[in-house]
Amino acid sequence: MGKCEQCIVREFSSLKALNKNELLQIADCKTSFTIKKGDPIFAEGEAVNGIYCIKEGVCKLSKLSANGKDQIVKLVKPGELLGQRSMISDEPANLSAIALEDMQVCFIPKTEILGLFDKNNQFSMNVMKSICGDLKGADDQMISMAQKNVKSRLAETLLNLETNFGKNPDSSLHIQLTREELSGMIGTATESCIRLLSEFKKLGYIELDGKRIIIKDHANLKKMAE
Repeated sequence: MGKCEQCIVREFSSLKALNKNELLQIADCKTSFTIKKGDPIFAEGEAVNGIYCIKEGVCKLSKLSANGKDQIVKLVKPGELLGQRSMISDEPANLSAIALEDMQVCFIPKTEILGLFDKNNQFSMNVMKSICGDLKGADDQMISMAQKNVKSRLAETLLNLETNFGKNPDSSLHIQLTREELSGMIGTATESCIRLLSEFKKLGYIELDGKRIIIKDHANLKKMAE
């Protein structure tokens, strides 16, 4: 499972502040594992005793609401770290992290990370900035939920999925969410989400083929998203 100092994904996270010796130290104590599509990396309410570095694959961070609906808070891609906030606040995970495709993940224990906090100021600053970024993202999402209608939120979400996670060779969105997951991201009932997708299709904004979604008219979707 490769060495941390040769791992390209560390360049995208707080870990980029670590020097070669610190990376060797992490490599000695990390655990690498594969997570199958649909399986959790960790569940809401679980103690997270370290951080997870995403090497391959995408997962969803979600919360189960009182009515049993899965609210997706964020999608996480390679190079990002999970569990930083729980580790620092010493609280159980507030969200579940579930693999949307097969994933390669490395786990670094808390003791190791906190040891680096003491030695490497830039690293601790990076982790703090990353947590602040997550909080800003949560604020933005909350404001979008309050100020935008469902149609705008769906348009915005589809565009973000393409921008952040790319397309397959057939131009369909690489991340294929179920209709339930998509409705959970925009905070509406599944039926409404299905109805809106059909409407977007009729307008010629998107093409639908089973779970696959292809964006056809970026300009009009952008207008709608605003």
